Amino acid sequence: MILLVGLGNPGAKYERNRHNVGFMAADAIVRRHSFSPPRARFQGIVSEGMFDGEKAIVLKPTTYMNESGRAVGEAMRFYKLTPADVVVFYDELDLDPGKIRIKTGGGAAGHNGIRSIASHIGPDFRRIRIGIGHPGAKDRVLGYVLGDFSKADAAWVEPMLDAMADAAPLLAEGKDATFANKVHLALNPEPAKKPKTEDK
Repeated sequence: MILLVGLGNPGAKYERNRHNVGFMAADAIVRRHSFSPPRARFQGIVSEGMFDGEKAIVLKPTTYMNESGRAVGEAMRFYKLTPADVVVFYDELDLDPGKIRIKTGGGAAGHNGIRSIASHIGPDFRRIRIGIGHPGAKDRVLGYVLGDFSKADAAWVEPMLDAMADAAPLLAEGKDATFANKVHLALNPEPAKKPKTEDK
């Protein structure tokens, strides 16, 4: 079983915030794979489904971002999972928009949601960092992160969410690097090779 966690803040006013791109990724997976309707559970919203015979749970904590670990810890204990079975999707300022990086363990790098989860289940869970770019100045970070994606951002946000949702079953198989490659190729297709011309 795998627990896929999207991070964000609950409520309509935060819905399109850059900080909520983890929620958006979770919603895309639920839609793409026809998971069960969402229900309130574990201090969050839960949907259940299957990836090639493997049970998958998608969780969106309904605590605010800095208390996300309460929901994740509760769900992990209920399903008797280990941190290695937990994959967290969240926004990353220090990655270009539309880039993703995957790693297991490490520090929180200033992300309150990640810090909270690590305090409840330890640091050794899997993380999918979703690049939202940086506003350039430290004093603009808060407004930028809690600001909505612009209409122009839809050109990369929507394809990226679709690509991650399509590739999500690979995460249940533990194929994190393959997941990352598949998403990258979906967003950056290799140019078609020119047919070789025979020498006359």
